[in-house]
Amino acid sequence: MAKRYWLMKSEPDAFSWDDLTREPRKTTCWDGVRNYQARNLLRDEVQVEDGVFFYHSNVDPKAVVGIARVVRAGYPDPSQFDRRSRYHDPKSSKDDPRWYAVDIKAEKALARPVTLETMRATPALKKMRLLQRGNRLSVVPVTAAEWRTVVKLGSKA
Repeated sequence: MAKRYWLMKSEPDAFSWDDLTREPRKTTCWDGVRNYQARNLLRDEVQVEDGVFFYHSNVDPKAVVGIARVVRAGYPDPSQFDRRSRYHDPKSSKDDPRWYAVDIKAEKALARPVTLETMRATPALKKMRLLQRGNRLSVVPVTAAEWRTVVKLGSKA
C-alpha cells in the first residue's frame, strides 16, 4: 500500500499516459515543474511507493486516466541544467538546485477515465484539492479516501 497519494497533471500533447506506457520499463522522470509549491512537494513529500493519479489536463475532457507509482523520490531536475531544454534555468546550479523531479512508473490504465466533471459531481470528492478554486498546481496531494473513490469510479466500465 502506498504511503501517500498524489495527482500529477500532464498535458497530453506534451506527454500523455500512452507516452508513459511506451517508455522503457514504463518509467519516466517527472520533470519540468516550475512552481515552488509543487517543487516543495516533489522535493520534500513525494516518496518511493506513493500512488500517483495520472491526470490529463488542458484537454477536453480533463480526466484521471491511469495509476502510477513513485519509483524514485525527489532529486535535482536534470532539465534545469540542460541549456537545450525548454525547462533550463540559468539561475540554478548543481550546488544549489532550484527544481526537483521524481520518477514514476505506470501501473495500470483506468477502465474508464474519471473526468473532472464526474469528480465535481461526486460528493465524496467535494474537498479534493484538485477541485478547489484557484488550484493550479501540477502536483496535488490526494487523501486515501479520495484515492479509493477515484479508483472505484475508474473501475466501472
